[in-house]
Amino acid sequence: MNSGRQKLEAMTSRATGWRDKLHLLWSEPAHSRILGGSLVMLVGSGLVSTANFGYNVAVAHMLGPQGFGHAAAAVTLLMLASAITLTFQLVCAKLVARSETSGAKVAVFSSLLRRSWLVGIGLGSALFLLSPQVTRYLKLPSSFVVILLAAGVAFYVPLGVKRGGLQGVCAFSRLATNFILEAVVKCLGAVVLIELGFGILGAVAAIAVSVILAYFVPPKPAELQGRPEPGETTSLREGIQAIVFFVGQVIINNIDILLVKHFFPPEVAGLYAAVALVGRVVYMLSWSVVSAMFPLSASAKREDQRISVLVVPLVIVLGIAVVFIAGLGLFPDLALRLVFGSGIKLAGYSLNSLLLLYAASTGVYSLSVVLMAYEMSRKLVNSGYIQLFFSGAIVAGICLFHATLRDVVLVQLVLMVVLFIAAALPFFQSRSRRQGLVVQLAMVPDAIPSGGLTRLRRVPEPEVIAQFLRNEFHHIEFDADRKSFQTLVMHPDTANESENALRRALLFRRRGTMWRELPADTEWWEIEITEAAIEKLRVFPRAQWRKLASGSFLLTDIVSRIRNKTFMGRTRSFLARLNRFSEYLRRSNAVNRVVLLIGIDENQPLTILEGNHRISAAMLVSPELVRQRFQFYCGFSPRMAECCWYETSLATLYRYARNRLKILRYDSEADITRLLHLHYAAREADDAIVPITQETEARNAS
Repeated sequence: MNSGRQKLEAMTSRATGWRDKLHLLWSEPAHSRILGGSLVMLVGSGLVSTANFGYNVAVAHMLGPQGFGHAAAAVTLLMLASAITLTFQLVCAKLVARSETSGAKVAVFSSLLRRSWLVGIGLGSALFLLSPQVTRYLKLPSSFVVILLAAGVAFYVPLGVKRGGLQGVCAFSRLATNFILEAVVKCLGAVVLIELGFGILGAVAAIAVSVILAYFVPPKPAELQGRPEPGETTSLREGIQAIVFFVGQVIINNIDILLVKHFFPPEVAGLYAAVALVGRVVYMLSWSVVSAMFPLSASAKREDQRISVLVVPLVIVLGIAVVFIAGLGLFPDLALRLVFGSGIKLAGYSLNSLLLLYAASTGVYSLSVVLMAYEMSRKLVNSGYIQLFFSGAIVAGICLFHATLRDVVLVQLVLMVVLFIAAALPFFQSRSRRQGLVVQLAMVPDAIPSGGLTRLRRVPEPEVIAQFLRNEFHHIEFDADRKSFQTLVMHPDTANESENALRRALLFRRRGTMWRELPADTEWWEIEITEAAIEKLRVFPRAQWRKLASGSFLLTDIVSRIRNKTFMGRTRSFLARLNRFSEYLRRSNAVNRVVLLIGIDENQPLTILEGNHRISAAMLVSPELVRQRFQFYCGFSPRMAECCWYETSLATLYRYARNRLKILRYDSEADITRLLHLHYAAREADDAIVPITQETEARNAS
């Protein structure tokens, strides 16, 4: 009793007032580390931005708009390769931060460094071999521009692992130094080489030299030196997730420059590159905050720490975006004049308004990146795939709408707003559901710790499938061969493995896509529920139930609307059948008893996976009839929120669509035929053994 009261008091304290929550956030060590790391990275990013800005100003002034357009295209090629670099950096930072011993950190770092060199050399070689084709497509003055970039790319990929190691051990000052060194060498090297008469080749050579030098300075940190020991290895899923994230990010940040260079004259493309350069300052500063957040989020274990490592970066990035956009609004001509001087103008374009729109688009995208990076660190959802979709939408949008530069920027702004909504919606849905549960428990003093249900026994999966198939066996999919499988379905032998496999294949004929969405760690239990637990039941969120839901799929709300609201059309016909079924339940017990539920645990809502019609019809009579008439099997999994049948969101729907694509070639009928042959072969073998066994027993008896 005392422990229950203590838990309830803890929940109540979490649900009280924004002042207490904010005090909690600002007093956490994780928060102070984010602020400290973000401050170091912000200062470093400021110096890096200044050096990069100096590089672009020098190139623009010394080579003019056309030469600057060539340099911007070359830099964009390097940025496209950065998808691989950043993938290694993110995975290295995540695994190093999560490794608990120094030896495990060394093992992760060394393994990734070896792989990155193989990838870097391969990527650089490919770029070298394709240099003539790339030169022609981008209308570059010489293929040596691409060859110089190929040398830089070979070092650029391993540089990502080194930076990931620094980030993973929270060595933010050394990481910032590394970024500053690269930017300063690039800027000064470009000025010297262009002044010596090397032109665009000098500007690109400075990039390659800066990357190579940054790989060696500063040296590998002491935390990543020593003898490696077995530690956490990189999973294929994490690697794919990271590369999908950064491919989408690199396309969003850079593809517009290449497309504009392809669709517009060189001078216009050069001026657009200047607008993009200024507008992306917001993103560059925001990424420094994300770099400080990521390792702390990956290693955070308590819920309040997780809140702080998300809320604080969001506030900082929002502040950066607002201040920067406001500054551009107050001094609209200053930024572009710094790049090309006082004579910058282009007939038919308002570059000031173009710059504001571009900065707004970048600011919205930066907020999306904070959310997506947090989700990746916590493995909440695969939002990188959503970003990849929007990167493709940007390409398609610019290809369709590029009459003016304003059209190009508006396409990006609209899509970035939609991306932010898509990235935020799954997270805030999940947060509101958890917070709502905490508040609900805090407001109900007599809340039952078990959630109003009792686990009676573990149920083997073959038994659950047998009951599910029995409830589905009346559907049209089984009309052609119902007689053949009647005994197998209606009188199941769950100890027979060949029968179990055949019943599973039969169920998958109709419900395979539903069953495959359940998490692999789902445990099935027979449960007993009280009327309090019935209050937490939700109907399956599909078909006619969506029209009845009106925002709430709780069974009690659905039943209330059926009783009190008038519906028309097909919904009215559906409810008429449901009411007739309800009257039938009053008089007869001849109905399948087993109902299947799914949920996270006993204290959170349960969704009716199979049995919506029966339970709803019984509820129209009384909750007591539900408890008396039905037997409940519930599948529990801590990952059930990833299943779209339990919680519908953009992320879970995407997961469902991806899984559907994976099974397009699955032939359920061929599977059933194969299993039938195995089943009958097993029966024939059993029949052959029986006479031999009987003869042996008779001989032993005699």
